[in-house]
Amino acid sequence: MSPDHPPGLDLDRLRALLDRERPGLVGGPLTGRLIEGGRSNLTYAVTDGTARWVVRRPPLGHVLATAHDMRREHRVISALHPTSVPVPEPVLLCEDEEVLGAPFYVMEFVEGTPYRTADQLAPLGPGRTRDAVLSLVDTLVELHAVDPAAVGLADFGRPEGFLDRQLRRWGKQLDASRSRDLAGIDELHAALGRELPDSPAPAVVHGDYRLDNVLIGEDDRIRAILDWEMSTLGDPLTDLGLLVMYSMPLALPDSPVSTTATAPGHPSPRELVERYAAGSGRDVSAVSWYTAFAWFKLAVILEGIHYRYTLGQTVGRGFDRIGDLVPVFIDHGLTTLQEG
Repeated sequence: MSPDHPPGLDLDRLRALLDRERPGLVGGPLTGRLIEGGRSNLTYAVTDGTARWVVRRPPLGHVLATAHDMRREHRVISALHPTSVPVPEPVLLCEDEEVLGAPFYVMEFVEGTPYRTADQLAPLGPGRTRDAVLSLVDTLVELHAVDPAAVGLADFGRPEGFLDRQLRRWGKQLDASRSRDLAGIDELHAALGRELPDSPAPAVVHGDYRLDNVLIGEDDRIRAILDWEMSTLGDPLTDLGLLVMYSMPLALPDSPVSTTATAPGHPSPRELVERYAAGSGRDVSAVSWYTAFAWFKLAVILEGIHYRYTLGQTVGRGFDRIGDLVPVFIDHGLTTLQEG
């Protein structure tokens, strides 16, 4: 495949579909490129030379459709687009696998920058960095303020017993990846289970809310929230806990898992929590539990990557060092829970 015709994107078939379903939308011939940085589903930028769109589809050769549910992603952005929550405008959902080999959807292309590291944020300067990160919190408040029933998402998840199911789910994921002794991880899992907080009223939860899953405009405000593959109805404070976790510096140099926490001007975790509490009106007194759970969940995810790497089943930049990070995440989780 040429750079303008990346694997998994048959532009001729895509053009034929768009001409049939959205006549007049596309002008000239289509070209496309893979957008780097995705962690699971594949994302392409497509253009006719004038307008631009984004195509989202599952990985090539995927077998677990439930893990790459295009209808679910398309449904949540379609529901949220009329609200104040910034999401790309949906264009088309296609569940016919004959077109691209898997279900996919098309949405508008939104200009903006996904800041993944402190080094990328640094050129903004302390003031703009602070504004951008606080905008991230304010936008999360907007998302969690949406009434799921009012936008047609009343059946988007099962909020009852949400935290208990999440904890059991990630415990099973850990068991499936066990290949070595990990001091403290079972202790962390058990402690989280003993101290399970009472969830607030359910909300639309993004599931992976952080700075590099949003697009920041030149005015330092969020233009679009991306990567909705883990979204559901559940406990909104799980999003806050993950955001707080990613706002803490990692105590490991040259880590393949980066945060933006060390960028000059980046607000502290405490500031983020206070900003969320003031905007949402929610009780955040149990935020330490949610942050510790985020450390646990990421430890399990990284251990899974390490396990597959040792079996030769996955490759990636920095994957040889992923295993060293897992004990750091466990320690952070235990410390956070104890200090809470």
